[in-house]
Amino acid sequence: MTSILMICTGNVCRSPIAEGSLRSELAKRFGEQAPAVSSAGTAGWEGSPATPEAVQAADERDLDISGHIARRLTPRMIEEADLLLAMAVQHREAIDRIDPSATARTYTLKELVRLAEHMPEALEAADPSSLGPRIDQADALRASGFRGNPMDEEIPDPLGMPLETFRAIAWEIDDWCRRLVTGLFGKAPARSEIFD
Repeated sequence: MTSILMICTGNVCRSPIAEGSLRSELAKRFGEQAPAVSSAGTAGWEGSPATPEAVQAADERDLDISGHIARRLTPRMIEEADLLLAMAVQHREAIDRIDPSATARTYTLKELVRLAEHMPEALEAADPSSLGPRIDQADALRASGFRGNPMDEEIPDPLGMPLETFRAIAWEIDDWCRRLVTGLFGKAPARSEIFD
């Protein structure tokens, strides 16, 4: 099964919310065939739960991350992931240092959305197995010099900030994850087509 790994620093705020959001968007599109989504942190607070503010902000967006347990990013996780999505440039760079062979499948979330939205539109009937070819297209576009918006590649870290900041970050992550699924797999079929 295809797997996607979301990465931040401690794996207690941004990446758990992103994991929940992307998993939800993919499940809406593909049901049981959806790619697996997990998360980790470059300095993961191993064994810690998501922060209460992250849990509440996610819950307000109908995402349940209350059972999340933080993990520290390992070389094996990188090797096993088909796609690695970093919340910030420093996380993408950390992955590159750990495993340079993963560069072609490692992006910041915003970077990959902008690449996907700049590529030829995915077929309406795109399925989870089309992820690999779409990532190859994104990597080729990035290698050709397409820069997207290098001044805005990061999801800010809300750790230590008030709940309102977590709410704003959860909304932002949700929006980017929704755009990512559309960019990679095309527009969702009409509801009547899903249930026919």
